[in-house]
Amino acid sequence: MILPSKHLPPGRDLLSLGGRLLVVLEEPQSVSELWEKLRKDSTSMKAYTTFDWFLLGLCFLYSIGAIEYERGVVERREL
Repeated sequence: MILPSKHLPPGRDLLSLGGRLLVVLEEPQSVSELWEKLRKDSTSMKAYTTFDWFLLGLCFLYSIGAIEYERGVVERREL
């Protein structure tokens, strides 16, 4: 689920989705703005990315400290 495997194609794992989210998240924005931007940007992941999976990707990035969420705004955390 976190990494691609024999039974989980690339693009369906959280690591790939998290990387794609970080690329799309150039400036602070709301969750819905980020969702729309991801859906418009990533044609290869469009078939795999549902809103539930998108939220799991955000939770994964938040848990590893890659993003911050405050007052409805998501932003990249500089490491």
